[in-house]
Amino acid sequence: MSYRPSVDNVTKAGSNDKEGLYEFIVKLADGTECRVFYHRFPEWRLTNISRLQKTPCPVCRKDFICKCMDSFAGDIGRQVEDGQWIDKALAE
Repeated sequence: MSYRPSVDNVTKAGSNDKEGLYEFIVKLADGTECRVFYHRFPEWRLTNISRLQKTPCPVCRKDFICKCMDSFAGDIGRQVEDGQWIDKALAE
């Protein structure tokens, strides 16, 4: 069975409005949390993703830094855009 991330919540962690750089914390349905970086200009684009070290990686089960979430960046980014999570997080 392969891993399928499901975005449950997105909160804004930080931003540089002048440069168009934004940092969000994405909580997945399985409890995993990721830090996701977006660049706003010329359009919203996911630039980097990393798993926060609160729970073991759901893919490799390592409890330290791994790059497993990089392979799911496209899927997570698509869910964030489709669910309009960025607009909801910025409105808070």
